[in-house]
Amino acid sequence: MYDVIVIGARCAGSPAAMLFAREGYRVLLLEKARFPKDTLSSHYIHQPGVALLGRWGLLDELRDAGCRPIDHESYEGPGVRLDGFSLPVDGYRTTYAPRRFVLDPILAGGAVAAGAEFRESCAVTDLLFEDDRVAGVRYTTPGGAEATDRARLVVGADGMRSLVARKAGAPNVVEHPRLTCVYYGYWAGVPAHMELYERPGRWIVAIPTNDDLTLIMAYFPQDEFSGVRAAVEASLLEAVRTTAPGLYERMAAGRRVERLYGTGHQENFFRKAYGPGWVLLGDAVHHKDSITARGITDAFIQARSLTGHIGGRLHDDAALEAALKRYENDLNDDFPDLYQGVLNVAELKPEGRTEMLRKLAGHQELVDRYFSTVSGACSFDDFYNAELLTVLDQN
Repeated sequence: MYDVIVIGARCAGSPAAMLFAREGYRVLLLEKARFPKDTLSSHYIHQPGVALLGRWGLLDELRDAGCRPIDHESYEGPGVRLDGFSLPVDGYRTTYAPRRFVLDPILAGGAVAAGAEFRESCAVTDLLFEDDRVAGVRYTTPGGAEATDRARLVVGADGMRSLVARKAGAPNVVEHPRLTCVYYGYWAGVPAHMELYERPGRWIVAIPTNDDLTLIMAYFPQDEFSGVRAAVEASLLEAVRTTAPGLYERMAAGRRVERLYGTGHQENFFRKAYGPGWVLLGDAVHHKDSITARGITDAFIQARSLTGHIGGRLHDDAALEAALKRYENDLNDDFPDLYQGVLNVAELKPEGRTEMLRKLAGHQELVDRYFSTVSGACSFDDFYNAELLTVLDQN
C-alpha cells in the first residue's frame, strides 16, 4: 500500500509527487503517456513558477536543456505599446517557455530522484472505494493488464477532463463559458522576445522556446472556432498579419517547422477541491483560458500549497482534513483575482484596458508592475494604489 497515489505526471502531479516523497512518504506516480511526450500548452512559466523550480533544485536542468531565457516583454494594443518586464520573485526575474516534452520529464525526474515510483503508459480507469472513501485506483499497465493499488490519499492531477473528479463526483463550484479558441506553431528564424499583440477579436503571442524556435499563438473568439478550424493556417497568418504586421514580416522571413496545434475546448471553472481520500490539483481543480499562460505556474503553486499543508500529518485524520481545507482555502483566496483577469483578457475586447494602459506609458515602474499582476509578482490591490490613481487622474 502507498501513502499517496498521484494520477498525472505533468506540471501538477510530478511536483506534488516529488514534494510528498521528500516528506518521506511512499508515493506512486501514474502517467498515461510515455515521456518524452508533447501536449497542448502555452509553455510559459511566470516568475513565481521559476522561483519554485529554483527552490526545488530543477531550474539548472531546465536551463541546460537549451530553453532560451526571457527578460523582456512587450504589449501592443490599439494606440499603445508598453515594454518592460515583471518584477522578480525571490530574486528570480528571468523566465522560460520550455517545450513540454522537455519540461515534463524534468519534473518527473525530480519526483523519481526524491523517491517516488514512476509508472508510465498506465491509464487509470476507475477509483477504488471503501465505505464511501476513495482508497485506491484501478489502471491498465503498459502490457494491457488490469492492476490495482491502494493509498491513504489519491491526488487527481489528471487535467481538465479529470477522471478523478468525475468518479469522485467533484462538482464545479464556479463556472464560466468558453471564451476563446487558440492555434499555434513553431517557427525557425524568427527572433522574438515575449511579445503580446491585441486588437478587438484577436490576441497574438510570440515567445522564444527550445531549439532556437519561436512559439507563435493566435487567439480567436470562441464563436469563430468552427471557421478557424476549417482553415487553420490561413486564419492564423491573417490574424498575425492584421494584428502584428511586424511579427508577420519576421515570420515570412523564417519558416514553420511543425504542424499547427490548437483547441476550442478551454473550460473556465473551479471544482470542489477534495473529499474523503481524494484531492484535485492543477487543471483538474481549476482550469481557465490559456491566454495569460497561467497553467504551469498555478500548478506549481498548488502543489506547494497542498504538500506544505499536509506536511508530515497524512495519517492523522483530523490533521489531514484540516490540511485539505486549508489547501482549498488557498485556492479560494489566491486564484479568483487571477481567474477574473484571465476572463477579462479572454473577452478579446481591449478598449477599456488600453485606455488605462496608454496612461502608463512613460511610467516604467508602473508598466513593470502591470506586467507583474499577470505573473503574480504583484497583487491587483498593490497595483491599484495611490501612485497609479494619481497617474490616471493626471492624464
